Amino acid sequence: MTKKQRQTDTPRQSLVDRFLSVIEHIGNALPNPATLFAIFALSLIGLSWIFSRLGLEALNPKDGSVVETINLFSRDGLHWILEHTITNFTGFAPLGTVLVAMLGIGVAEKSGLIGTALRQLVHAAPRRLLTFVIVFAGVMSNMASDVGYVLLVPMGALIFMSVGRHPIAGLAAAFAGVSGGFSANLLLGTIDPLLSGITQEAARIIDPTYAVSPACNYYFMVVSTFLIAGVGTWVTEKIIVPRLGVYEAVEESGDELEALTTREKKGLWWAAGVSLLLLALVLVGLVPENGILRDAETGSILYSPFMHGIVTFIFLGGFLAGLAYGIAAGTFKSDSDVVKGMKEAMESLALFMVLVFFAAQFVAYFKYTNLGMIFAIKGAEVLQASGLGPIPLMLSFILLAAAINLCMGSASAKWAFMAPIFVPMFMLLGYSPELVQGVYRIGDSTTNLISPMMSFFALIVAFVQRYDPKAGIGTVIATMLPYSIAFMVVWMVLLVVWLLLGLPMGPGAGLYLPG
Repeated sequence: MTKKQRQTDTPRQSLVDRFLSVIEHIGNALPNPATLFAIFALSLIGLSWIFSRLGLEALNPKDGSVVETINLFSRDGLHWILEHTITNFTGFAPLGTVLVAMLGIGVAEKSGLIGTALRQLVHAAPRRLLTFVIVFAGVMSNMASDVGYVLLVPMGALIFMSVGRHPIAGLAAAFAGVSGGFSANLLLGTIDPLLSGITQEAARIIDPTYAVSPACNYYFMVVSTFLIAGVGTWVTEKIIVPRLGVYEAVEESGDELEALTTREKKGLWWAAGVSLLLLALVLVGLVPENGILRDAETGSILYSPFMHGIVTFIFLGGFLAGLAYGIAAGTFKSDSDVVKGMKEAMESLALFMVLVFFAAQFVAYFKYTNLGMIFAIKGAEVLQASGLGPIPLMLSFILLAAAINLCMGSASAKWAFMAPIFVPMFMLLGYSPELVQGVYRIGDSTTNLISPMMSFFALIVAFVQRYDPKAGIGTVIATMLPYSIAFMVVWMVLLVVWLLLGLPMGPGAGLYLPG
């Protein structure tokens, strides 16, 4: 065979594949993620000194106070670092969530419940719908705060691997739904009342009586749920799966899954019974107006101990269902087997905990120095002074929120600083606060997938490294970038159509202010 013939037979990479390969190569050429976060943290110490000497500051639109750069490279800064290193780590929000939830999930996994349930799911569900179901479930998981990151993302990988497909593709599909679809859902979640409360306070700068409902973006969220699930499925099948190719560890085992044994079926029935019993107890605590799991003073469910303690219920659900399955299927012989499952779950998080230590310091330094707040305010001021028309301004607002999200991971923290500028500004132009909040949420969601500042980014890197030990930040960003771009484009198109049709964002939440 000639050289020319060999070249002809070699599959040519598409432009998208080459672009993503370059990004992955550059990203993976960076130091280990833990080292990178350590470098970022040290760099912030130097930057805080430089910007403090330059007098970098901004005017907080929320209360009019001056936000100055706090110098970490000083006596007081050194004392703060020494006194807060431990609490920066232990107080990092995802850490406790992941550790507690994984204790219960570890029991369920060690018992064999998760593997058996996934096999049953694969046998029962049409394979052509698996990707859509995974993305859709990821979007829906947002009503329970951060559960999807801990539960659904690794499950997506296991489901794909169980049908002979690349596990990272399944992981990416789940992550796309959980994180990229953060502003879509069929049900209200914990973030909705939080953001609406901030929006209401900002709106009252113009109208002291203005009220914003937690359901103010509900109609837009419902349509977005199916849009994101569909687009996420398309990106997975048309871009991610072809790019990743065949997973070698699966290729040898074949695509066929073994049928469930009698013991495994018995275990599933026992696990289902225990899960239904736990669900019934939860409903008894939530359905009555004075239910024990509701807020004692207001009777609210959104602000209830149940929603605040959802991770505890994940632990209980995984622990009890796994225990029931293990006893019925005979996989648990003693309490030592149960404890071993918890131990192995903790061992699998060793890399994550190392990453989190340095990531937590970086995020804490960014917050303490006020650099995150100052950069957010400065960026908002630039957009405010742009003089763009309504639709271009809205689209630019999405891009600004998306860019700021690369620096500040918390949706509520960013909105607390941006809302007092943009909500009054758009109200003066005749647009409703509910619309402004919905536009912000689009930008905030779309770059979650590629932002190292996103709280669970380190966990996603750790999950990917289970299947590709050489993977790094570049691998994750290159894999998720097509989702990020696709979600932003289709959400922008949806917003423009929504504006042109004049559809309300939610119940009683129009696009424009009355009169």
